[in-house]
Amino acid sequence: MRYAIPLVVLAVLIGFFAVGLNRDPRLLPSPLIGKAAPAFDLPVLAAPAAADTAVAAPQRLGNAAFAGKPYLVNFFASWCAGCQVEHPYLMTLARQGVVTLVGVDYKDAQADVSQWLAARGNPYAPILVDLDGRAGIDFGVYGVPETFLVGADGRVLHKHVGPLTPEAFEHDFKPLLGAGS
Repeated sequence: MRYAIPLVVLAVLIGFFAVGLNRDPRLLPSPLIGKAAPAFDLPVLAAPAAADTAVAAPQRLGNAAFAGKPYLVNFFASWCAGCQVEHPYLMTLARQGVVTLVGVDYKDAQADVSQWLAARGNPYAPILVDLDGRAGIDFGVYGVPETFLVGADGRVLHKHVGPLTPEAFEHDFKPLLGAGS
């Protein structure tokens, strides 16, 4: 009997590990699905000022700026390898004009992201800055890139972890674009 207890505990642990290893880490559940998107009020990434112009106070945007139409919130950073992978598709998506892409520069220096976007192009309208990561925490971001579909009614409809692909957009996002209106 005393040898059976460790064997049962070992069998249970093996079962937990087997289930965990068969789960897709990109399918992290989000408690936000079906709920109002977290409120945010973030500075807009400023364009580099010309030497002869005065520096204006940074503009800020929040959820209200996007009310009434669906939009994607894409958390990204210049230091993120997955963001480099998804960027060409985001450029294509922006050209198609299917949905507004709101970029949230996550824990990144303005100079770095400005240089990164200058080299690769800017698919976002607009780019918001989350330097301290608080908006990311509110959205439940585990790491970048992560993309959220917010419906016209302000509810989070879907969360995608990892680089956004055409297949993921067509399968997971596009059917929901008319939802939440």
